Amino acid sequence: MPFYVYILKCADGSYYTGHTDDLDVRIAAHHQGLIPGYTRKRRPVQFVFAQDFPDRIDALERERQIKRWTRAKKEALIARDWPRLQHLARRTSARNRPNRSS
Repeated sequence: MPFYVYILKCADGSYYTGHTDDLDVRIAAHHQGLIPGYTRKRRPVQFVFAQDFPDRIDALERERQIKRWTRAKKEALIARDWPRLQHLARRTSARNRPNRSS
């Protein structure tokens, strides 16, 4: 059974990232306000992205990765703009590299 990472755009313009093994049921639950927490107070939500994985661990790792991303990186992923996503990833890794100048 596949697992999914998904992104919702909330009414306030923010993004919510989660994972599930039943995408249709989970998205419906978010729409109905049945999931406590972040999205309940920010409805209506709009489903904007999903990616499937062979197991829960892989989906959870991807969810955690995406949650650390900037808004720009999330929007590049949602748009499936792979060149922009790669560019933003390089910028992030360059910023996190230790400064080796003396």
